Amino acid sequence: MTTATPTANRTTTAVAARAVGVSKTYGHGDAAVHALDNVTAGISAGQFTAIMGPSGSGKSTLLHVLAGLDRPSSGEIYIGDTELTGLSDKQLTLLRRDEIGFIFQSFNLLPTLTAAENIALPMRIAGRKPDALWVRSIVDMVGLGDRLHHRPAQLSGGQQQRVAAARALAGKPQIVFADEPTGALDSRSGAQLLGFLQGTVRTGGQTVVMVTHDPIAASYADRVLFLTDGQIVDEMTEPSADAVYDYMKHLGS
Repeated sequence: MTTATPTANRTTTAVAARAVGVSKTYGHGDAAVHALDNVTAGISAGQFTAIMGPSGSGKSTLLHVLAGLDRPSSGEIYIGDTELTGLSDKQLTLLRRDEIGFIFQSFNLLPTLTAAENIALPMRIAGRKPDALWVRSIVDMVGLGDRLHHRPAQLSGGQQQRVAAARALAGKPQIVFADEPTGALDSRSGAQLLGFLQGTVRTGGQTVVMVTHDPIAASYADRVLFLTDGQIVDEMTEPSADAVYDYMKHLGS
């Protein structure tokens, strides 16, 4: 496929996260499921990377081990220069709190707190004072300026997801991981969220890694990694929705 670019031919850039020889197996014996099989990949800093593949390909597992939410069965995971698999549970929790932002399909907002309080919550839990100017810039970018004093029940699904995205970015994480962030949104709200994430990369230098099954969502990324049967089989740079859709058909999605 001419739109796919082999990893070996890419220009070398700073790496925000990487997997080295990573495998992940669930279960034992005949019941074992090999979700990842000797995966080596780097996530370039300051880029928007999408991870795609057929159902059961290992894409969410790869995201979770890269983000330190799950430990690999073998291999090494790095966030920047920090190797995660050697960290204690406490050290890993602190690293996730201080260096990583998360956006999930479920918004995970506290219903008794306002949007502003939800955005600031992780920093307050960490005992850090929010950077008011930075938080304001994130709020303005995500278009929530007039909804900050509303509780989640008073917000639409798209607005709630944008609160979750602002919360993930408010602490200035080194990298943001998003797992099917538009899965529960209508097309308009999804496009707004993806445009926001793309903007944080292009104007703010943020690093974003997103698992998605949607070729349109993937077209917002700078690069797409394709998985099948627990292995990275290809990648695409400057993806278009049509090119991603055609390649996913080739993978048997």
